[in-house]
Amino acid sequence: MTVQPVIEQIRQRLQAAFAPTELEVLDEGHKHAGHAGEGKGHFHVRIVSAAFTGCVPIKRHRMIYAALDGLMNHGIHALSIDARPDE
Repeated sequence: MTVQPVIEQIRQRLQAAFAPTELEVLDEGHKHAGHAGEGKGHFHVRIVSAAFTGCVPIKRHRMIYAALDGLMNHGIHALSIDARPDE
């Protein structure tokens, strides 16, 4: 059995949860060399979805964290989020 890379797991979970019109997941570990785990597990997500319409930014972030439950601290060490409603 093959284990999917964390970045693919993030993409799949966010696609399933939000059906985004735009989704970009970047591994930013190289920016954090020297940090705990040598920067492994640092990601940036940019996502645009109708699911975020009417939601304040903190609610959007909470929705994303809920979708990624189980990966936080188990593959994801740090996550920066740019989540916007589809206009």
